[in-house]
Amino acid sequence: MVTLTDIAAQKIGTLLSDEEHAGAGLRVAVRGGGCSGFQYQLALDEPREGDKVFEHEGLRILVDEMSLRYVDGSTVDYTESLMGAGFQVENPNVVASCGCGSSFRVADEDPSCGASA
Repeated sequence: MVTLTDIAAQKIGTLLSDEEHAGAGLRVAVRGGGCSGFQYQLALDEPREGDKVFEHEGLRILVDEMSLRYVDGSTVDYTESLMGAGFQVENPNVVASCGCGSSFRVADEDPSCGASA
């Protein structure tokens, strides 16, 4: 399961409020890349065949089968700071991440780019 914090739900609700995004949800995906092995991809998208769809306060969270094993149990949050604002994933499956925080590694996966545990 993937959930949203209250502030993330508010921000996503605002983004999805126009007619162009009727029926869409927040896609939480994982792709290979970055110095630790994986990176998150968050986007507004329509449900696809094979997606797991989670509901949070009337909002859809869409996760493809491959990504679910890496993000199961995660919470999507929205933060604002002097460094900027944006969504971040709080993922209990992460065992290591890169210094810049844009990529991560989970247990049972080999690190890439010479990263170590």
